[in-house]
Amino acid sequence: MQMQLAVSDVIRAEADVLVVPVTEGALGRQRFFASIDAALGGTLTRLAEAQEFQGKAEQTLELATLGRLPAVRVVLVGLGSRRGHDAATLRTFAAVAARSANGLRVRSMVLGLPDKTAGSELRHVAEGLVLGAYRFTKYLTGDRAPKQTLERVDILRPAGKVTAAERRGLEIGIAVGEAVSLARDAVNEPANELSPAGLAALAIRIAKVGRLKVIVLDKKGILAKGMKLHYAVGQGSVNEPRFIHMTYIPKKRARERLVFVGKGLTFDSGGLSIKPAAGMGDMKTDMGGAAAVLGLMAAVAAVEPAVEVHGIIGAAENMPDGGAYRPGDVFGSLDGKTVEIVNTDAEGRLVLADALAYAARLEPDLIVDAATLTGACMVALGKSCTGYFATADGIARRLERAAALAGEQMWRLPLADDQREQLKSDIADLKHTGERWGGAITAALFLREFTAGHAWIHCDIAGPALSDRATGVIPKGGTGHGVLTFLALVEGVS
Repeated sequence: MQMQLAVSDVIRAEADVLVVPVTEGALGRQRFFASIDAALGGTLTRLAEAQEFQGKAEQTLELATLGRLPAVRVVLVGLGSRRGHDAATLRTFAAVAARSANGLRVRSMVLGLPDKTAGSELRHVAEGLVLGAYRFTKYLTGDRAPKQTLERVDILRPAGKVTAAERRGLEIGIAVGEAVSLARDAVNEPANELSPAGLAALAIRIAKVGRLKVIVLDKKGILAKGMKLHYAVGQGSVNEPRFIHMTYIPKKRARERLVFVGKGLTFDSGGLSIKPAAGMGDMKTDMGGAAAVLGLMAAVAAVEPAVEVHGIIGAAENMPDGGAYRPGDVFGSLDGKTVEIVNTDAEGRLVLADALAYAARLEPDLIVDAATLTGACMVALGKSCTGYFATADGIARRLERAAALAGEQMWRLPLADDQREQLKSDIADLKHTGERWGGAITAALFLREFTAGHAWIHCDIAGPALSDRATGVIPKGGTGHGVLTFLALVEGVS
Protein backbone atom coordinates (compact mmCIF):
# COMPACT_ATOMS: atom_id res chain seq x y z
CA MET A 1 0.00 0.00 0.00
CA GLN A 2 1.31 3.45 -0.92
CA MET A 3 0.64 6.31 1.50
CA GLN A 4 1.26 9.99 1.01
CA LEU A 5 0.22 13.29 2.52
CA ALA A 6 -1.94 15.39 0.24
CA VAL A 7 -3.07 19.00 0.45
CA SER A 8 -6.68 19.29 -0.71
CA ASP A 9 -10.14 20.32 0.38
CA VAL A 10 -12.23 17.30 1.33
CA ILE A 11 -14.92 17.97 -1.28
CA ARG A 12 -12.32 18.27 -4.06
CA ALA A 13 -10.43 15.09 -3.26
CA GLU A 14 -10.44 12.47 -6.01
CA ALA A 15 -10.50 8.76 -5.09
CA ASP A 16 -12.61 5.63 -5.23
CA VAL A 17 -13.66 6.38 -1.65
CA LEU A 18 -13.39 9.36 0.69
CA VAL A 19 -13.32 8.44 4.40
CA VAL A 20 -13.77 11.06 7.12
CA PRO A 21 -14.14 10.95 10.91
CA VAL A 22 -17.09 12.21 12.93
CA THR A 23 -17.57 12.39 16.67
CA GLU A 24 -20.77 11.37 18.40
CA GLY A 25 -23.55 13.97 18.42
CA ALA A 26 -24.26 17.26 16.57
CA LEU A 27 -23.20 15.89 13.20
CA GLY A 28 -24.25 18.98 11.27
CA ARG A 29 -21.83 21.17 13.22
CA GLN A 30 -18.80 19.11 12.29
CA ARG A 31 -16.53 20.36 9.53
CA PHE A 32 -16.32 17.26 7.34
CA PHE A 33 -19.95 16.29 7.73
CA ALA A 34 -21.23 19.80 6.99
CA SER A 35 -19.06 20.25 3.87
CA ILE A 36 -20.01 16.90 2.35
CA ASP A 37 -23.68 17.29 3.29
CA ALA A 38 -23.84 20.69 1.60
CA ALA A 39 -22.21 19.33 -1.55
CA LEU A 40 -24.75 16.49 -1.61
CA GLY A 41 -27.76 18.70 -1.03
CA GLY A 42 -28.58 17.40 2.45
CA THR A 43 -28.53 13.73 1.44
CA LEU A 44 -25.99 12.86 4.12
CA THR A 45 -28.20 14.23 6.91
CA ARG A 46 -31.24 12.34 5.66
CA LEU A 47 -29.30 9.09 5.32
CA ALA A 48 -27.77 9.45 8.81
CA GLU A 49 -31.21 9.94 10.29
CA ALA A 50 -32.68 7.01 8.36
CA GLN A 51 -29.90 4.65 9.45
CA GLU A 52 -29.62 6.08 12.98
CA PHE A 53 -25.98 6.93 12.45
CA GLN A 54 -24.74 8.91 15.43
CA GLY A 55 -20.97 8.73 15.15
CA LYS A 56 -20.52 6.08 17.81
CA ALA A 57 -17.10 4.46 18.00
CA GLU A 58 -16.42 2.31 14.89
CA GLN A 59 -19.91 2.99 13.49
CA THR A 60 -19.83 3.54 9.72
CA LEU A 61 -22.10 5.14 7.13
CA GLU A 62 -21.50 4.73 3.40
CA LEU A 63 -23.11 6.31 0.35
CA ALA A 64 -22.43 6.87 -3.34
CA THR A 65 -21.87 10.48 -4.39
CA LEU A 66 -23.42 9.98 -7.86
CA GLY A 67 -20.97 12.41 -9.44
CA ARG A 68 -21.63 15.29 -7.03
CA LEU A 69 -18.14 14.89 -5.59
CA PRO A 70 -14.90 13.81 -7.25
CA ALA A 71 -14.81 10.88 -4.84
CA VAL A 72 -17.02 7.99 -6.00
CA ARG A 73 -18.13 7.05 -2.48
CA VAL A 74 -18.06 8.60 0.98
CA VAL A 75 -17.69 6.68 4.23
CA LEU A 76 -18.12 8.24 7.66
CA VAL A 77 -16.36 6.56 10.56
CA GLY A 78 -17.46 7.27 14.12
CA LEU A 79 -14.93 8.19 16.78
CA GLY A 80 -17.44 8.02 19.60
CA SER A 81 -17.50 10.67 22.28
CA ARG A 82 -13.70 10.82 22.55
CA ARG A 83 -12.43 14.07 21.12
CA GLY A 84 -8.77 13.51 21.90
CA HIS A 85 -6.24 12.12 19.51
CA ASP A 86 -4.61 9.40 21.54
CA ALA A 87 -2.68 6.74 19.67
CA ALA A 88 -5.27 4.00 20.12
CA THR A 89 -8.15 6.16 18.84
CA LEU A 90 -6.27 7.26 15.71
CA ARG A 91 -5.05 3.74 15.04
CA THR A 92 -8.58 2.32 15.34
CA PHE A 93 -10.10 5.02 13.14
CA ALA A 94 -7.59 4.39 10.38
CA ALA A 95 -8.03 0.62 10.65
CA VAL A 96 -11.81 0.86 10.31
CA ALA A 97 -11.33 3.16 7.32
CA ALA A 98 -9.00 0.71 5.57
CA ARG A 99 -11.24 -2.28 6.31
CA SER A 100 -14.23 -0.37 4.90
CA ALA A 101 -12.27 0.42 1.75
CA ASN A 102 -11.34 -3.23 1.30
CA GLY A 103 -14.97 -4.17 1.82
CA LEU A 104 -15.92 -1.83 -1.00
CA ARG A 105 -13.24 -3.41 -3.22
CA VAL A 106 -11.58 -0.12 -4.11
CA ARG A 107 -8.01 0.69 -5.04
CA SER A 108 -7.67 4.28 -3.81
CA MET A 109 -8.81 6.11 -0.69
CA VAL A 110 -8.61 9.67 0.55
CA LEU A 111 -8.54 9.92 4.34
CA GLY A 112 -9.54 12.97 6.31
CA LEU A 113 -8.10 13.21 9.82
CA PRO A 114 -9.69 14.32 13.09
CA ASP A 115 -9.26 18.03 13.78
CA LYS A 116 -5.94 19.08 15.33
CA THR A 117 -4.19 15.82 14.47
CA ALA A 118 -0.50 16.58 14.94
CA GLY A 119 2.18 15.59 12.50
CA SER A 120 3.76 13.43 15.19
CA GLU A 121 0.56 11.40 15.32
CA LEU A 122 0.68 10.38 11.66
CA ARG A 123 2.64 7.29 12.63
CA HIS A 124 -0.40 5.88 14.45
CA VAL A 125 -2.62 6.63 11.45
CA ALA A 126 -0.24 4.72 9.19
CA GLU A 127 -0.13 1.81 11.66
CA GLY A 128 -3.92 1.65 11.65
CA LEU A 129 -4.17 1.75 7.86
CA VAL A 130 -1.83 -1.21 7.48
CA LEU A 131 -3.54 -3.17 10.26
CA GLY A 132 -7.03 -2.48 8.96
CA ALA A 133 -6.12 -3.48 5.41
CA TYR A 134 -4.60 -6.77 6.58
CA ARG A 135 -6.01 -9.99 5.15
CA PHE A 136 -4.47 -13.46 5.15
CA THR A 137 -5.09 -14.63 1.61
CA LYS A 138 -2.01 -16.74 0.92
CA TYR A 139 -3.94 -19.96 0.30
CA LEU A 140 -6.98 -18.51 -1.51
CA THR A 141 -7.17 -19.24 -5.23
CA GLY A 142 -9.57 -18.68 -8.11
CA ASP A 143 -12.84 -17.08 -7.09
CA ARG A 144 -11.78 -17.08 -3.42
CA ALA A 145 -8.80 -14.80 -4.05
CA PRO A 146 -9.44 -11.06 -3.49
CA LYS A 147 -10.34 -9.30 -6.72
CA GLN A 148 -9.21 -5.92 -5.49
CA THR A 149 -6.98 -4.54 -2.75
CA LEU A 150 -6.41 -1.07 -1.39
CA GLU A 151 -3.29 0.20 -3.17
CA ARG A 152 -3.10 3.93 -2.44
CA VAL A 153 -4.10 6.20 0.42
CA ASP A 154 -3.87 9.99 0.30
CA ILE A 155 -3.99 11.47 3.79
CA LEU A 156 -5.43 14.98 3.78
CA ARG A 157 -3.62 17.67 5.72
CA PRO A 158 -3.97 21.45 6.03
CA ALA A 159 -2.09 23.58 3.54
CA GLY A 160 1.65 23.71 4.08
CA LYS A 161 4.86 21.93 3.26
CA VAL A 162 5.16 18.27 4.20
CA THR A 163 8.04 17.93 6.64
CA ALA A 164 10.72 15.24 6.79
CA ALA A 165 9.49 14.34 10.28
CA GLU A 166 5.99 13.70 8.92
CA ARG A 167 7.34 11.50 6.15
CA ARG A 168 9.44 9.62 8.68
CA GLY A 169 6.37 9.16 10.87
CA LEU A 170 4.51 7.54 8.00
CA GLU A 171 7.47 5.31 7.20
CA ILE A 172 7.77 4.10 10.79
CA GLY A 173 4.02 3.59 11.03
CA ILE A 174 4.02 1.43 7.91
CA ALA A 175 6.98 -0.59 9.21
CA VAL A 176 5.32 -1.16 12.59
CA GLY A 177 2.05 -2.14 10.93
CA GLU A 178 3.92 -4.60 8.73
CA ALA A 179 5.69 -6.02 11.79
CA VAL A 180 2.34 -6.73 13.44
CA SER A 181 1.10 -8.19 10.16
CA LEU A 182 4.12 -10.47 10.12
CA ALA A 183 3.12 -11.79 13.54
CA ARG A 184 -0.44 -12.29 12.30
CA ASP A 185 0.78 -14.22 9.27
CA ALA A 186 2.82 -16.53 11.48
CA VAL A 187 -0.18 -17.33 13.67
CA ASN A 188 -2.40 -17.93 10.65
CA GLU A 189 0.05 -20.26 8.91
CA PRO A 190 -0.94 -23.94 9.07
CA ALA A 191 1.36 -26.20 11.08
CA ASN A 192 2.31 -28.24 8.02
CA GLU A 193 3.83 -25.06 6.58
CA LEU A 194 5.29 -23.47 9.73
CA SER A 195 7.33 -25.96 11.74
CA PRO A 196 9.89 -25.05 14.44
CA ALA A 197 12.51 -24.98 11.69
CA GLY A 198 10.24 -22.69 9.67
CA LEU A 199 9.87 -20.38 12.65
CA ALA A 200 13.65 -20.23 12.92
CA ALA A 201 13.94 -19.48 9.20
CA LEU A 202 11.48 -16.61 9.63
CA ALA A 203 13.57 -15.23 12.50
CA ILE A 204 16.67 -15.39 10.31
CA ARG A 205 14.90 -13.47 7.52
CA ILE A 206 13.76 -10.79 9.98
CA ALA A 207 17.26 -10.51 11.38
CA LYS A 208 18.76 -10.16 7.91
CA VAL A 209 16.36 -7.38 6.90
CA GLY A 210 16.66 -5.58 10.24
CA ARG A 211 20.42 -6.18 10.65
CA LEU A 212 19.90 -8.01 13.93
CA LYS A 213 22.08 -10.69 15.44
CA VAL A 214 20.52 -14.14 15.55
CA ILE A 215 21.49 -17.51 17.02
CA VAL A 216 19.55 -20.71 16.29
CA LEU A 217 20.09 -24.00 18.11
CA ASP A 218 18.85 -27.26 16.63
CA LYS A 219 17.77 -30.34 18.60
CA LYS A 220 21.35 -31.41 19.38
CA GLY A 221 22.30 -27.86 20.31
CA ILE A 222 19.33 -27.56 22.67
CA LEU A 223 20.36 -30.73 24.48
CA ALA A 224 24.02 -29.76 24.56
CA LYS A 225 23.06 -26.41 26.09
CA GLY A 226 21.30 -28.22 28.93
CA MET A 227 17.72 -27.23 28.01
CA LYS A 228 16.34 -30.67 28.76
CA LEU A 229 12.74 -29.50 29.33
CA HIS A 230 12.60 -27.89 25.90
CA TYR A 231 14.19 -30.98 24.38
CA ALA A 232 11.68 -33.28 26.08
CA VAL A 233 8.66 -31.45 24.68
CA GLY A 234 9.96 -31.69 21.12
CA GLN A 235 11.33 -35.22 21.21
CA GLY A 236 8.08 -36.86 20.07
CA SER A 237 7.86 -35.06 16.72
CA VAL A 238 9.63 -35.55 13.42
CA ASN A 239 9.68 -31.73 13.24
CA GLU A 240 12.58 -31.14 15.56
CA PRO A 241 12.67 -28.24 18.04
CA ARG A 242 14.58 -25.00 17.64
CA PHE A 243 15.82 -22.37 20.08
CA ILE A 244 16.08 -18.82 18.73
CA HIS A 245 17.90 -15.79 20.16
CA MET A 246 17.63 -12.45 18.34
CA THR A 247 19.48 -9.33 19.48
CA TYR A 248 19.16 -5.62 18.75
CA ILE A 249 22.01 -3.42 19.98
CA PRO A 250 21.52 0.36 19.65
CA LYS A 251 24.23 2.47 18.07
CA LYS A 252 24.47 4.63 21.18
CA ARG A 253 24.78 3.49 24.78
CA ALA A 254 21.73 1.43 25.75
CA ARG A 255 19.58 2.79 28.56
CA GLU A 256 18.23 -0.62 29.49
CA ARG A 257 18.45 -4.26 28.50
CA LEU A 258 15.02 -5.82 27.91
CA VAL A 259 14.48 -9.47 27.09
CA PHE A 260 11.25 -10.76 25.52
CA VAL A 261 10.55 -14.49 25.56
CA GLY A 262 7.93 -16.19 23.38
CA LYS A 263 6.34 -19.62 23.52
CA GLY A 264 6.64 -21.18 20.05
CA LEU A 265 4.60 -24.38 19.95
CA THR A 266 3.92 -24.56 16.22
CA PHE A 267 1.40 -27.31 16.94
CA ASP A 268 0.19 -28.72 20.23
CA SER A 269 -1.62 -32.05 20.06
CA GLY A 270 -1.30 -32.40 23.83
CA GLY A 271 1.25 -35.16 23.42
CA LEU A 272 0.37 -38.43 25.14
CA SER A 273 -2.18 -36.47 27.21
CA ILE A 274 -3.85 -35.83 23.90
CA LYS A 275 -6.39 -33.06 23.43
CA PRO A 276 -9.97 -33.74 22.32
CA ALA A 277 -10.54 -33.34 18.59
CA ALA A 278 -12.80 -30.31 18.98
CA GLY A 279 -10.69 -27.18 18.72
CA MET A 280 -7.41 -29.00 18.09
CA GLY A 281 -7.11 -27.27 14.73
CA ASP A 282 -6.63 -23.97 16.55
CA MET A 283 -3.50 -25.37 18.16
CA LYS A 284 -1.50 -24.19 15.15
CA THR A 285 -1.78 -20.82 16.92
CA ASP A 286 0.02 -22.02 20.06
CA MET A 287 3.04 -20.05 18.90
CA GLY A 288 1.27 -16.70 19.33
CA GLY A 289 3.82 -15.61 21.93
CA ALA A 290 6.69 -16.40 19.59
CA ALA A 291 4.91 -14.50 16.81
CA ALA A 292 4.62 -11.45 19.09
CA VAL A 293 8.36 -11.57 19.80
CA LEU A 294 9.19 -11.90 16.10
CA GLY A 295 6.92 -8.96 15.29
CA LEU A 296 8.47 -6.92 18.08
CA MET A 297 12.00 -7.53 16.83
CA ALA A 298 11.00 -6.50 13.30
CA ALA A 299 9.45 -3.31 14.70
CA VAL A 300 12.43 -2.56 16.93
CA ALA A 301 14.75 -2.81 13.94
CA ALA A 302 12.66 -0.14 12.19
CA VAL A 303 12.23 2.20 15.18
CA GLU A 304 15.85 1.91 16.39
CA PRO A 305 15.30 2.74 20.08
CA ALA A 306 18.15 3.46 22.51
CA VAL A 307 17.44 0.18 24.32
CA GLU A 308 19.11 -3.20 24.01
CA VAL A 309 16.40 -5.69 23.10
CA HIS A 310 16.64 -9.47 23.01
CA GLY A 311 14.00 -11.75 21.51
CA ILE A 312 14.09 -15.37 22.66
CA ILE A 313 11.86 -18.13 21.32
CA GLY A 314 11.52 -21.74 22.35
CA ALA A 315 10.03 -23.52 19.33
CA ALA A 316 8.76 -27.11 19.32
CA GLU A 317 5.94 -29.35 18.15
CA ASN A 318 4.19 -31.39 20.85
CA MET A 319 3.26 -34.75 19.31
CA PRO A 320 2.70 -38.32 20.60
CA ASP A 321 4.89 -41.11 19.29
CA GLY A 322 7.13 -43.84 20.64
CA GLY A 323 9.77 -41.28 21.59
CA ALA A 324 7.43 -38.76 23.23
CA TYR A 325 7.88 -37.69 26.84
CA ARG A 326 5.42 -39.22 29.33
CA PRO A 327 3.48 -38.29 32.47
CA GLY A 328 5.66 -39.36 35.39
CA ASP A 329 8.96 -38.61 33.64
CA VAL A 330 11.51 -36.38 35.40
CA PHE A 331 13.82 -34.01 33.55
CA GLY A 332 16.47 -31.52 34.51
CA SER A 333 16.46 -27.94 33.25
CA LEU A 334 18.90 -25.23 32.22
CA ASP A 335 18.33 -23.70 35.64
CA GLY A 336 19.36 -26.96 37.31
CA LYS A 337 15.99 -27.71 38.91
CA THR A 338 14.36 -31.08 38.23
CA VAL A 339 10.75 -31.24 37.09
CA GLU A 340 8.23 -34.08 37.30
CA ILE A 341 5.92 -34.24 34.30
CA VAL A 342 2.27 -34.45 35.30
CA ASN A 343 0.46 -33.65 32.06
CA THR A 344 2.15 -33.55 28.65
CA ASP A 345 -0.46 -31.02 27.51
CA ALA A 346 1.11 -28.45 29.84
CA GLU A 347 4.15 -28.30 27.62
CA GLY A 348 4.43 -24.57 27.05
CA ARG A 349 5.65 -23.80 30.55
CA LEU A 350 8.39 -26.40 30.15
CA VAL A 351 9.75 -24.78 27.00
CA LEU A 352 9.44 -21.36 28.62
CA ALA A 353 11.23 -22.52 31.77
CA ASP A 354 14.45 -23.16 29.87
CA ALA A 355 14.02 -20.01 27.78
CA LEU A 356 13.53 -17.89 30.93
CA ALA A 357 16.60 -19.42 32.55
CA TYR A 358 18.56 -18.53 29.41
CA ALA A 359 17.12 -14.99 29.49
CA ALA A 360 18.10 -14.57 33.15
CA ARG A 361 21.74 -15.27 32.27
CA LEU A 362 21.72 -12.16 30.06
CA GLU A 363 21.39 -10.07 33.28
CA PRO A 364 18.48 -8.01 31.93
CA ASP A 365 16.74 -5.08 33.57
CA LEU A 366 13.41 -6.73 32.73
CA ILE A 367 12.18 -10.03 31.31
CA VAL A 368 8.77 -10.18 29.61
CA ASP A 369 7.33 -13.43 28.34
CA ALA A 370 4.30 -13.97 26.12
CA ALA A 371 2.53 -17.29 25.81
CA THR A 372 -0.78 -18.80 24.81
CA LEU A 373 -0.48 -20.68 28.08
CA THR A 374 -3.74 -21.51 29.85
CA GLY A 375 -7.42 -21.89 29.18
CA ALA A 376 -7.88 -20.83 32.79
CA CYS A 377 -6.89 -17.28 31.87
CA MET A 378 -9.60 -17.17 29.19
CA VAL A 379 -12.14 -18.44 31.72
CA ALA A 380 -11.16 -15.60 34.04
CA LEU A 381 -10.84 -12.71 31.57
CA GLY A 382 -12.50 -13.72 28.32
CA LYS A 383 -11.00 -13.91 24.85
CA SER A 384 -10.00 -10.29 24.31
CA CYS A 385 -7.90 -9.61 27.41
CA THR A 386 -4.42 -10.76 28.43
CA GLY A 387 -3.87 -11.75 32.02
CA TYR A 388 -0.44 -10.66 33.19
CA PHE A 389 1.64 -11.27 36.30
CA ALA A 390 4.41 -8.97 37.52
CA THR A 391 7.01 -9.27 40.24
CA ALA A 392 6.79 -5.57 41.18
CA ASP A 393 4.23 -2.77 41.05
CA GLY A 394 6.53 -0.43 39.14
CA ILE A 395 6.99 -2.71 36.15
CA ALA A 396 3.26 -3.49 36.22
CA ARG A 397 2.51 0.21 35.84
CA ARG A 398 4.96 0.40 32.94
CA LEU A 399 3.18 -2.42 31.16
CA GLU A 400 -0.24 -0.87 31.77
CA ARG A 401 0.88 2.47 30.30
CA ALA A 402 2.28 0.66 27.27
CA ALA A 403 -0.91 -1.38 26.80
CA ALA A 404 -3.02 1.81 26.96
CA LEU A 405 -0.93 3.41 24.21
CA ALA A 406 -1.23 0.22 22.15
CA GLY A 407 -4.97 -0.12 22.73
CA GLU A 408 -4.51 -3.72 23.90
CA GLN A 409 -6.38 -5.04 26.94
CA MET A 410 -4.22 -6.39 29.76
CA TRP A 411 -5.27 -7.09 33.36
CA ARG A 412 -3.00 -7.89 36.27
CA LEU A 413 -3.49 -11.18 38.11
CA PRO A 414 -1.85 -12.10 41.44
CA LEU A 415 1.24 -14.21 42.04
CA ALA A 416 -0.51 -15.86 45.00
CA ASP A 417 2.35 -17.56 46.82
CA ASP A 418 0.07 -19.76 48.92
CA GLN A 419 -0.71 -21.73 45.75
CA ARG A 420 2.94 -22.66 45.22
CA GLU A 421 2.36 -25.69 47.46
CA GLN A 422 0.57 -27.27 44.52
CA LEU A 423 3.88 -27.47 42.61
CA LYS A 424 5.67 -29.64 45.17
CA SER A 425 6.70 -33.06 43.89
CA ASP A 426 7.48 -36.18 45.90
CA ILE A 427 10.35 -37.19 43.60
CA ALA A 428 11.63 -33.97 41.98
CA ASP A 429 12.15 -30.32 42.82
CA LEU A 430 8.89 -29.32 41.16
CA LYS A 431 5.77 -30.56 39.42
CA HIS A 432 4.86 -28.41 36.45
CA THR A 433 1.10 -28.24 37.08
CA GLY A 434 -1.18 -27.91 40.08
CA GLU A 435 -4.89 -28.19 40.65
CA ARG A 436 -7.51 -27.09 38.16
CA TRP A 437 -8.46 -24.06 40.25
CA GLY A 438 -6.19 -21.08 39.77
CA GLY A 439 -4.50 -22.74 36.83
CA ALA A 440 -3.18 -19.50 35.35
CA ILE A 441 -1.65 -18.55 38.70
CA THR A 442 0.14 -21.85 39.32
CA ALA A 443 1.48 -21.72 35.75
CA ALA A 444 2.93 -18.27 36.46
CA LEU A 445 4.37 -19.43 39.79
CA PHE A 446 6.09 -22.31 38.01
CA LEU A 447 7.63 -19.95 35.46
CA ARG A 448 8.85 -17.58 38.18
CA GLU A 449 11.05 -20.39 39.50
CA PHE A 450 13.28 -19.97 36.45
CA THR A 451 13.73 -16.18 36.38
CA ALA A 452 16.58 -16.09 38.94
CA GLY A 453 14.92 -13.22 40.80
CA HIS A 454 15.01 -10.77 37.89
CA ALA A 455 12.22 -8.25 37.30
CA TRP A 456 9.71 -10.22 35.27
CA ILE A 457 6.30 -9.95 33.61
CA HIS A 458 4.38 -12.97 32.33
CA CYS A 459 1.66 -12.32 29.73
CA ASP A 460 -0.88 -15.11 29.20
CA ILE A 461 -2.23 -14.20 25.75
CA ALA A 462 -4.29 -17.36 25.20
CA GLY A 463 -7.46 -15.37 24.52
CA PRO A 464 -6.51 -12.36 22.39
CA ALA A 465 -3.91 -14.10 20.21
CA LEU A 466 -6.79 -15.28 18.01
CA SER A 467 -10.05 -13.52 17.19
CA ASP A 468 -13.25 -14.94 15.73
CA ARG A 469 -14.36 -11.58 14.32
CA ALA A 470 -12.90 -8.32 13.02
CA THR A 471 -13.19 -5.21 15.17
CA GLY A 472 -11.10 -2.05 15.41
CA VAL A 473 -7.51 -2.89 14.51
CA ILE A 474 -8.17 -6.58 15.16
CA PRO A 475 -8.81 -8.90 12.17
CA LYS A 476 -10.46 -12.27 12.20
CA GLY A 477 -7.78 -14.89 12.86
CA GLY A 478 -4.30 -14.18 14.17
CA THR A 479 -4.13 -10.75 15.80
CA GLY A 480 -0.45 -10.07 16.50
CA HIS A 481 -1.54 -9.19 20.04
CA GLY A 482 1.33 -7.99 22.19
CA VAL A 483 3.56 -6.49 19.51
CA LEU A 484 2.29 -2.92 19.97
CA THR A 485 2.35 -3.13 23.77
CA PHE A 486 5.85 -4.54 23.87
CA LEU A 487 7.05 -1.90 21.40
CA ALA A 488 5.50 0.87 23.53
CA LEU A 489 7.23 -0.65 26.55
CA VAL A 490 10.58 -0.50 24.74
CA GLU A 491 10.02 3.04 23.46
CA GLY A 492 8.99 4.19 26.91
CA VAL A 493 12.60 3.91 28.04
CA SER A 494 14.35 4.84 24.80
